[in-house]
Amino acid sequence: MLFRFTGQLDAYSDKQFLAFVGDHLTSTPQPLVIDLSRIDFLDSSGLGVLVQLAKQCNDRGLQFLVVGNARVVQTVKLVRLEEFLHLQPDLDTALGSIAA
Repeated sequence: MLFRFTGQLDAYSDKQFLAFVGDHLTSTPQPLVIDLSRIDFLDSSGLGVLVQLAKQCNDRGLQFLVVGNARVVQTVKLVRLEEFLHLQPDLDTALGSIAA
């Protein structure tokens, strides 16, 4: 399942983001790709939501991958979550990883 988001993933949008993705994850358990390549801003609240989703996927044995732009990648790497969030360099790589 692929989700693409734009705008900001921060304290103002994290609960809505988690509810939206979480509802789909519960109703349709599939590998999950979160495309944040068009996100303008990611803060600690946004990172927290991504960690929660990664944990949910891990608990269910589902793949979880995140694609980000330079800002997202920098923020994720700053807190050393790139491996836990399975950070991918681009969408094609992420989708290829799921297909393999």
